[in-house]
Amino acid sequence: MSPEPARQATAALREGGPPTGVTTTAPPDRRNTSAPSIPAVPVSDVFAVLGSSPRGLTSDEAATRRDRHGPNELPGVRRGQVWRRLVAQFTDLFAVVLLVSSAITFLAYWLGQPRDPATLQLALAILGVVLLNAGIGFAQEYSAERTAESLQAMVPRTCRVLRDGERRELPAQELVPGDVVILEAGDAVPADCRLVEAQEAAVNNAALTGESDPVARIVAPVPPGPPLQARNCVFMGTDLVAGTAKAVVFATGTATEFGRIFRLTAAAPRQRTPLQRQVAVMARRVAGVALATGAALFAVRLPGGQPFVDTFVFSLGVMVALVPEGLPATLSVSLAIGVRRMARRHALVKQLLAVEALGSTSVICTDKTGTLTQAEMTVVQVWADGASHAVSGVGYAPAGEITDAGPVRDLLRAAALCSNARLVPPTGRDPWRVLGDTTEGALLVAARKAGLDPAREEAGTPRVAEHPFDSARKLMSTVHRDSDGRFFAYVKGAPLELLAHCDAIDRSGAKTPLSDAARTQVAAAADGMAGQGLRVLAVARRPVSGPRPSLGDVESELTLLGLAGMYDPPRPEVRDAVDACRRAGIRIIMVTGDHPLTAEAVARRVGIVRESAPAVATGTQLDALDDSGLDALLANSSELLLCRVSPEHKMRVVTALQRRGEVVAVTGDGANDAPALKHADIGVAMGASGTDVAREAAVMVLLDDSFASITTAVGLGRSVYRNIRKFLIYLFSHNIAELVPILAATFAGFPLVPITAVQILAIDLGSDVLPALALGAEPMEPDVMNSPPRPRQERLFSTAVMGRILFLGGIQALGVCAVFFWHIHASGIPYADFTKDNPVYREAITMVQAGIVVSQFFNALAVRTDRQSVFRAGLLTNPWLLAAGGFGIGLMAAISYAPPLQAVFHTAPLAPADWAVLAAFGALLLAAEELRKWALRHRRTSRREEGG
Repeated sequence: MSPEPARQATAALREGGPPTGVTTTAPPDRRNTSAPSIPAVPVSDVFAVLGSSPRGLTSDEAATRRDRHGPNELPGVRRGQVWRRLVAQFTDLFAVVLLVSSAITFLAYWLGQPRDPATLQLALAILGVVLLNAGIGFAQEYSAERTAESLQAMVPRTCRVLRDGERRELPAQELVPGDVVILEAGDAVPADCRLVEAQEAAVNNAALTGESDPVARIVAPVPPGPPLQARNCVFMGTDLVAGTAKAVVFATGTATEFGRIFRLTAAAPRQRTPLQRQVAVMARRVAGVALATGAALFAVRLPGGQPFVDTFVFSLGVMVALVPEGLPATLSVSLAIGVRRMARRHALVKQLLAVEALGSTSVICTDKTGTLTQAEMTVVQVWADGASHAVSGVGYAPAGEITDAGPVRDLLRAAALCSNARLVPPTGRDPWRVLGDTTEGALLVAARKAGLDPAREEAGTPRVAEHPFDSARKLMSTVHRDSDGRFFAYVKGAPLELLAHCDAIDRSGAKTPLSDAARTQVAAAADGMAGQGLRVLAVARRPVSGPRPSLGDVESELTLLGLAGMYDPPRPEVRDAVDACRRAGIRIIMVTGDHPLTAEAVARRVGIVRESAPAVATGTQLDALDDSGLDALLANSSELLLCRVSPEHKMRVVTALQRRGEVVAVTGDGANDAPALKHADIGVAMGASGTDVAREAAVMVLLDDSFASITTAVGLGRSVYRNIRKFLIYLFSHNIAELVPILAATFAGFPLVPITAVQILAIDLGSDVLPALALGAEPMEPDVMNSPPRPRQERLFSTAVMGRILFLGGIQALGVCAVFFWHIHASGIPYADFTKDNPVYREAITMVQAGIVVSQFFNALAVRTDRQSVFRAGLLTNPWLLAAGGFGIGLMAAISYAPPLQAVFHTAPLAPADWAVLAAFGALLLAAEELRKWALRHRRTSRREEGG
């Protein structure tokens, strides 16, 4: 760059405007137009372009720029106030209906002359129901949005900076564009920086790109391109894993690549789960029916001469009978039971409704490293002296052996010496681990398996020089002095590149000229390993004349020692989990930042790919597709691998899948995964290896990082959905039993209600909640993963569910109507003469309430299974259900016999014969349901026989 443009750039930067083609830290989206130009600037011009100098900024200039650009931090999250979250619990449609009903009932009590205490009791009971549900919902669902705050937590707190020519340690928030930072191995990068010095520097960009391998850094300019591919830049949120570096800051805060992910995460709305959508629809419909029915009955009874307040309370009872007051609490607690079950299976679910959504998952977009694999590179094959030697053992623990290890020791000794990684033994609960490059760590482990001690070898043959790995050469070389004072060079790298520098090959410890036939043999061995999806490295050596030979001398006339093939082994449990997903009709799409060949190799090992030619698309290819093209790719590819993708690509793929009606689960562990995790129906983060931002953006965290835990969670989610349907059938069927007697009394001309609103509330919350919860805790059925996922548009109240509700509710309604009118008619008292205090009437409404409670005990047993006989499933296999049903009957007995409760509910004591009649009706309901199930089983058997 000429001096004049450099001066213009400097002046523009100081004045707050962007220099031509150069990035600044003015707010959002400047990275797209300017960031690629910084990597293209020659090293000699970097300071001038960024308005800095090798001595760094002055304190005054830094203060000026901080005022202009703001602190180097991400904006905090605006949390919703606690009281607003609590108030939101009362905006549920059921809550609104009940609140309005309670308010009107209070008004009716106040205006009534004389005031009826029963009306006040009803108003207080309804209000109590609303408060109870709100309290449970608030306690279960209160969760702050901390995604952006965890992004903030990943920014290092302090950093080393040159200010006024002095090296200082400053808070990272004080960095500004133009600051010169000093980085050493292990440091977190505090801002987006352009390198001006680098000694063997390598960074781990996994948090931004998803690639787990360290990437070497250079200082030379590179052509414009995607910012994260600029090898002469380092970015906020990443780590320097090797070497040292000096860099100039060019972006801070939200202007960084990390800040771009923050903006994507903050902008991504949390998706509503299928259950949320269906419950909302159900609430609207039930509330509408309740209001319409209550209003219709009010209009029918009022012209008949009934008092206005009495008629209103009657109509309100109808509305209360139709509103499932206990449903919100039952749903929340039942989902919480599912959460606890998943936690025991290593899946921590942060949002209750996500439990059910897991059960409807139809597509899983999974990353590779750590989820499908163990994230531990392992040497599995060594080729030396013309033969292949298998290596057993998995991971970084040096447990295993090498078949005929003698011929490969020289190769593995050379590979270990030509490495900068360090193998760390286990301490406490921490297993064996590698500090540094994982590929080099795998070579150290293989050397240990061959009986070598890398530390002892290094001590006996100390390193005196090094030529770091370079992407152009694809080689790394080190020079060592042995105990006799001789010097040897050891070289490792890509097989074809290293082979070009060799003129000999080791055969049984002797140096043999490398003939064309031998070259062909080596190339074939390397291709064979690569064809198995292995990462292949070649290793060579040569004697050198002194401690500081030139690169040309070191990497010429080499003697090839052999090849090492390694891979990141799949988790052993993943293949069975993938097979389970296939049986369950769940599609798996690998979405990774790694190379397509690596992705395909792993996908084949775990069973995601079985076809000879799966569809593979890179991020660049996705950019070339419009929405229709992407839809076609997703629709027409049964096996799909998406590689080298960015956060925007993941978001776009998730959106496209959701547009097709899929329920999408997305896995991720890095900050780059956060937007897609939040946008997905189910975001799944890694608990052991994932970043804070990924864990906070997700609704589920895998405590063991294993894909198999996702499959287990999906099965549990399906079981939860089945259980939800069971207790919905249970709850709504008794609503019919509450409504039908009221309607029957209206049309029969009976002046009073067969069951009061207070009694209905007692049934809904006192007798039915615990059995419903016990139904929600039914264990997972064995065949839950043998059917395809239900469609997103499938209704919670399907035709089959509604039919079953009407069938069971109808039987209960017939029973309680029969016992009510039997009591009324047996007394011989005309309808018009009945009052609320009439003993016969009080006994009759007690029979109705007790009849519903007893029949619900048998109903709970009936709905435990869809087709299988409950006697085959076992009456005692859910003891909590029996206990809950017994509690409900005991509470009903207290309401019948205890004088204080009799006064509240206007009930009367029942005779033993009354209880016997009610038990007979309950047994009749169970028998009818068993007959229905038998008919369904018989029909299915007949169809199978006809078909085959």
